[in-house]
Amino acid sequence: MLPAEVKRHRFTVEEYHEMGRAGVLSEDDRVELIDGEIVEMTPIGWRHANCVNALNMLLARFAQEDRYVVGVQNPLTISEHGEPQPDLVLLRRQPQERLPGPDDVALLVEVSDSTLAYDKNVKLPRYARAGVVEVWIVDLAGRQVEVHSDPSLEGYRASRAFGPGERVSSPSVKELSLPVDEILA
Repeated sequence: MLPAEVKRHRFTVEEYHEMGRAGVLSEDDRVELIDGEIVEMTPIGWRHANCVNALNMLLARFAQEDRYVVGVQNPLTISEHGEPQPDLVLLRRQPQERLPGPDDVALLVEVSDSTLAYDKNVKLPRYARAGVVEVWIVDLAGRQVEVHSDPSLEGYRASRAFGPGERVSSPSVKELSLPVDEILA
C-alpha cells in the first residue's frame, strides 16, 4: 500500500547547481529545473536549430549598439525552484557575477518545433509569474510568432500573433522590429 500522501522533494536552484559541481549532472545533460523538478529537454531538430541561428543573428545585429547582449540556450534563474534554459534572451547589458534573472531580461524567446504545448502551458505561465517582461514563442509548425507581454501572476495580459509577411514589433524594446519571414528562415 502506498501512503495517502507521498512527499516529494523539490530541488532548489542551489541544489541543482551542486549536482552539477558534484558531477551528477554535466554541461552535456539537456535538462532544466522547472518547479523543483529536473526535466529532460527534447532533442533539437534541424528546423529548431535553423530558427535559433537566424534569431541569434537578427538579435545580435540589433544588440550591437552595446545596450544588450544575446544569450543562447543558457540558464535563467526565475525562482528558488526554477532555472529553465530558454532558446534566446535579449539581456540588458550589465556586469554579471551570477546567472541572469527576470529583471535582466528585455526579451525572451522560445522556439517551438515539437514543444509548443510545453512552452505555452508550462514555461510561459512561469515566466509571467517571475515577471519576465516579454516572451516570444516561435511556432514553427503554425508559422507564426506569438508575442506575450504585460506579465502578472495569472499569466500575460497581452498577446498577439504575427505571420509571414509581417514584422514582429516588441512592446518592451520599442526599437526592435523583425520580419517574421527571416525569423522562420
